[in-house]
Amino acid sequence: MAKSRKETLDKKNASDPKETTQWKLTRQHKFVLGCLFLLFSIALLLAFISFYIYGQEDQSAVNELADRSENVQNWLGKFGAFLSNLIVYNGFGLASFIFVRLFMLTGAYLVLGIKVSKLKNTWFWDLFALIVLSVLFSFAATSLPELGGVVGYELNLFLQDYIGKTGTLLTLIFGLIVYLIFKLKISPEKIQTFFEKTKSDLKNNLAEAEAAKNSEAYNLEEFAVPDEDLKEEEMVLTTKPSQFEIKKETLKPTIQHSSEIKLEKDTPPPYEKKAVVEPVAAAADSFVIESAPEEDLIVENLASKLVSDFGQFDPTLDLSNYKFPTIDLLKEYSTGGITINQEELEENKNRIVDTLRNYKIEIAQIKATVGPSVTLYEIVPEAGIRISKIKSLEDDIALSLSALGIRIIAPIPGKGTIGIEVPNKTPTMVSMKSVIGSAKFQEAEMELPIALGKTISNETFVVDLAKMPHLLMAGATGQGKSVGLNAVLTSLLYKKHPAEVKFVLVDPKKVELTLFNKIERHYLAMLPDSEDAIITDNTKVVNTLNSLCVEMDNRYSLLKDAMVRNIKEYNDKFKARKLNPENGHRFLPYIILVVDEFADLIMTAGKEVEIPIARLAQLARAIGIHLIIATQRPSVNVITGLIKANFPARIAFRVTSKIDSRTILDAQGADQLIGRGDLLYTNGNDVVRVQCAFIDTPEVEKITDFIGSQKAYATAYLLPEFVGEETGINLDMDISERDTLFRDAAEVIVTAQQGSASLLQRKLKLGYNRAGRLIDQLEAAGIVGPFEGSKARAVHIQDLTSLEHFLNNEKNS
Repeated sequence: MAKSRKETLDKKNASDPKETTQWKLTRQHKFVLGCLFLLFSIALLLAFISFYIYGQEDQSAVNELADRSENVQNWLGKFGAFLSNLIVYNGFGLASFIFVRLFMLTGAYLVLGIKVSKLKNTWFWDLFALIVLSVLFSFAATSLPELGGVVGYELNLFLQDYIGKTGTLLTLIFGLIVYLIFKLKISPEKIQTFFEKTKSDLKNNLAEAEAAKNSEAYNLEEFAVPDEDLKEEEMVLTTKPSQFEIKKETLKPTIQHSSEIKLEKDTPPPYEKKAVVEPVAAAADSFVIESAPEEDLIVENLASKLVSDFGQFDPTLDLSNYKFPTIDLLKEYSTGGITINQEELEENKNRIVDTLRNYKIEIAQIKATVGPSVTLYEIVPEAGIRISKIKSLEDDIALSLSALGIRIIAPIPGKGTIGIEVPNKTPTMVSMKSVIGSAKFQEAEMELPIALGKTISNETFVVDLAKMPHLLMAGATGQGKSVGLNAVLTSLLYKKHPAEVKFVLVDPKKVELTLFNKIERHYLAMLPDSEDAIITDNTKVVNTLNSLCVEMDNRYSLLKDAMVRNIKEYNDKFKARKLNPENGHRFLPYIILVVDEFADLIMTAGKEVEIPIARLAQLARAIGIHLIIATQRPSVNVITGLIKANFPARIAFRVTSKIDSRTILDAQGADQLIGRGDLLYTNGNDVVRVQCAFIDTPEVEKITDFIGSQKAYATAYLLPEFVGEETGINLDMDISERDTLFRDAAEVIVTAQQGSASLLQRKLKLGYNRAGRLIDQLEAAGIVGPFEGSKARAVHIQDLTSLEHFLNNEKNS
């Protein structure tokens, strides 16, 4: 029966079109197809032209293409003769040359990477013009079938049979009018504007010709007039349409004879408009009126123009041939799905009902939901039964079922039922392949999708890390934390391109995350001077965390300049080419910090780690830096209140006590899990029980090998360099520049055998800055040791006598 069910599922999957791989038209395919269209358009052009030259000679050879001895004159051979006879003679005639234009345009669009959908309008109107022109040529020249083709000839006869020659002509004229108006955008307003412009240009030309004619009529003799004729000349000039007058009184003292007048060739005639300005310019030569040129207006938005010319910015262009890992790299651990044991379900149901009945609790309804490792029994108690009474029977029900990890949910959020979770005797392993291959994960429209596993109802559980925005994982040793981290990282590797996400991996255990070294130049981020991208030395973690804080501050500056609120809006704006890279803008990938054992960091570095972690958790979510922290010791001194307040999303694997469960989840329940990947997830609201997907080390190795074998970036993603406050300080070695309280401070430090600025503040009643300078001077003198994080500085002098001897020797030297 199981075998037939498997065959049925295989047949269903084989017949399901969604399961088949869809072939997509890539950029290379479009380029090749575009070249084919361009060459085909040239072939059509040669075939059509040679048809009108040698068409009659090749007519007999068209029907005998199989005969190789038959010769044709067409420039494209027999294929050209057949093609031109089919499209031109038996098709649309002379209008068939429109096909050449259409195929050439389509090919050019494909080669240049322009969307072919923009040609829909061109194809429609060109085909419209093809039919109209074909019928028009047949109507005009019925005796020449080559002009209109068989299609045009038949359509012409069809129209004439029903509406006559006059009706056919009117129909063709209407078709031409439609083409001119809708395609060529010729409107009555444009025609009217054209004629008005032509009329005004004609008037201007006539006026210029008349002016030139009048200017020739004025010669030198007209200006060289005697005194007695000035009055008459004045009358003649003032009657002309001019803007100025020539008076006799002004001409008398200056013009005595015609030989005194000298005219240049370019002197304007006295009636031109320039004569109005001449008296003013003569009166004030130093007064110059200068008008500023008008600025050019850019009608099109620059960003829109860049997008139309080059398309949106593609961050994946550097690794455009990158291939995501295939699902075949993952192993399928179970093929038959969840095994439902009907006897076990019935037995557990009877035991639950009997146990509750022993305490006089009647049940109105009970329902079972079978999951991979746990079965949920939902019960509806009779009216009047108190929920707290059922909740108190948790241990009794566990005793009656002889099961480990009974968990009662009273009531189930959003339902009017009480849930009892009972572990299955034969749990089903949830493979990473079944989770990654699910439609819920593959079709998830999330920024950072994570497939954790499957819920009790056997649904794939997918969450968005960008919405969490940080994740805290805790649980006892060997309960599945490292597998959970691998599941999180694998989910992101299957969904995000190397240009979109980077990982900062901290592995104090030095063995859990070693396999991800192979994808260093694809996905990992590191400090500039680091040798290894995966951080295993706790002393380097502080610098890495502070470097992430610097990166956070730099990114917030970029968001401020771009006037956006989060990384998604910033990257969308950068892709739309609205941000200039010359101003420091760049595409920002998501950065995910993964810490495999946080308790070890707290023990070694303390506040030096907690402060940057808390700062990143508080501020970094808007600029795409997210934290995933795992620890096996969920105590309050490790998971402090400052950290918990900024990690609303938490995953709890099995722990040993209820106190640890409350530390992680602020509620009980994690102590009642069954282990082996059984977890509780909460994001501040409901608690969801999930069976974590299992991914083994060989599977991770296959994925990292597949990614690492591909072309990568030159280096890993480099974080900004961080220079600590205690490094790079030029310590004062000059004795004369020491503080006046230097000796007193040295005595305090040596007496207490503890080198710290706070001690000097208390004992000498100093401010922090002066106490810090004294500590630096004591370090330069060699009395105290260097800065060691949260620890107090070492004191190198044991008593006051040694101090006195040391200071005297220093003074004498």
